[in-house]
Amino acid sequence: MKKYISIIFVLSFLFFFQSCSSQSSATDNHITNELVNSQEFTFHAQRANPTNYDVIKVMNSIPNSTATRILDLSGDYTITIKSGTLESYLPYFGRTFNSSSYGNTEKAGYRFTSKDFTINKSQNKKGTWIVKIKPNDVNYVDEIIIEVFKNGKAFTSIRGNDRQPISYDGYVSKNEEPKTTKSEL
Repeated sequence: MKKYISIIFVLSFLFFFQSCSSQSSATDNHITNELVNSQEFTFHAQRANPTNYDVIKVMNSIPNSTATRILDLSGDYTITIKSGTLESYLPYFGRTFNSSSYGNTEKAGYRFTSKDFTINKSQNKKGTWIVKIKPNDVNYVDEIIIEVFKNGKAFTSIRGNDRQPISYDGYVSKNEEPKTTKSEL
């Protein structure tokens, strides 16, 4: 009899934690939907996934490195969308086909600010958002696609006009409010 009571106790304990975890994901889903619908959010890149085979061979030749093509990013690499402005500050690993970007720190990565861009968004049956951004005033970026999952994780791919595509893993969050100083009050 004690054996059955302990089994029932363990199962009820697991059921309790399962119901708690489903509630927190529902909240994350609600927050994620609000962020994407408002079209004001920040994508934070945590890993870069270059597609250039030369970069992958160099990464694999480094001593004590793993044989993966994923680069962990340390720093604040973001894409910020807010009220008519698209700001990108992302690194680039790969081959460029235009020599004008050599030595130009602005074109070394995907670092730009766009005020003329279009956003198309759609949601699939599983609740994943696909946000397609086309900047019209940045000539070396063709399209940015941000795939936002229900839990706030995101996958971003950038297709450029003068370089090979690259993708990033990360998450989305609410835009940070600008800090006011006492002199502005």
